[in-house]
Amino acid sequence: MIDIIVALEAELAGRSLPPGFRVNFCGVGKINAALATAAVLAQSDCNRVVNFGTAGSLRPELAGQLLRVNRLLQRDMDGRPLAALGDTPFEEGPVAGVIDLGGDGVSLSTGDNFVTATPDLASDIVDMEGYAIAKACVRADVSFTCWKFVTDLADENATANWRENVEKGAAAFITALENGLVD
Repeated sequence: MIDIIVALEAELAGRSLPPGFRVNFCGVGKINAALATAAVLAQSDCNRVVNFGTAGSLRPELAGQLLRVNRLLQRDMDGRPLAALGDTPFEEGPVAGVIDLGGDGVSLSTGDNFVTATPDLASDIVDMEGYAIAKACVRADVSFTCWKFVTDLADENATANWRENVEKGAAAFITALENGLVD
């Protein structure tokens, strides 16, 4: 079974998934995402996890696109001077800071804030769950991919633009699933 973890029901807008996929809604934020991912990983038939959701970007050319994420960062982990911005202090290995999924894609920084201005840790797009889900999957050695639809430009209009574009993201993701484009 391939489990898709999504923060909010609005991000899939009541759409049906192709056979072999199961949706799990985790709620907003890193803690909710980590707890929901742990529950998903505990299921005996979970052999792969896909995170889909919406994201903001400070790069206008990415607006309205469904993007594969290949690099995840934790933008709100600030343990300086004990560790670099984004790295968890006293933690080593592939989940201490940057998680590299390889292949083509964009960088995503995750944090428990709705971005409306340029964050200190640079990335192509921003969200509130992706890094936590990726970290749980890496630790459990379960295959993971991440797809985000850019709904807004992470500015003062982000909330209104998210509301206006969230349905477009659901449509794009379901079409990609149906066409076998989601790895």
